[in-house]
Amino acid sequence: MLWPLAAVSGLWLIAAVQAVTGISYVWLGVFPRTLIGLPGVVTAPLIHESWTHLLSNTAPLLGLGIIAMYGFPRATRHAVPLIWLLSGIGVWLFGRESFHIGISGLTHGLMFFVVLMGILRRDALSVALVLTVFLLFGGMASGIIPSEPAISFEYHLFGAIAGVLAAAFLRRMDPLPARIRRSADDADEADSDWADEPAPPEPEPDQADDTRGTRRED
Repeated sequence: MLWPLAAVSGLWLIAAVQAVTGISYVWLGVFPRTLIGLPGVVTAPLIHESWTHLLSNTAPLLGLGIIAMYGFPRATRHAVPLIWLLSGIGVWLFGRESFHIGISGLTHGLMFFVVLMGILRRDALSVALVLTVFLLFGGMASGIIPSEPAISFEYHLFGAIAGVLAAAFLRRMDPLPARIRRSADDADEADSDWADEPAPPEPEPDQADDTRGTRRED
């Protein structure tokens, strides 16, 4: 939980500084296809337009960050910077001409990252995390479709694409959980070991009781 909490705390601190100083940092966002908007690839996720905007991104960042770090700690440490940069580059190349800001590109990237990791790895933990993501944050998937003009669906879309690419390349970075042996497996193995043992010899028939091939005389 350390890194997700630190990230959320940093965002709230930046928003507090912005509110206290009264200075808008929107100009640090991504403005597509302009040199002045290119640094926003790095800085845009740190800036939010309002407290409401920040609050709407806090729970997904915290929840998805914890889930990703819990299930895939090594891969997530590489996936976060990849999603951060690739989503911003995608917005800069193809986004509408406006300043795009907010951490939602990363949150959508983490969501699709966890989902595809579960699909590709298919171990019990990964599948459980996918179900948890769908239960808690499944509604975020609709964010990649244009809805409201003021919402940057481009950041959501390219964040999701970056998350998919990150999962495809990093799926083997974390080892699979240890396999749990079932009791049925042990029973089958015991049966197999018993079958390999030589059968005990049959007892010799008692000569006195063996009357086969003899004739009785009255």
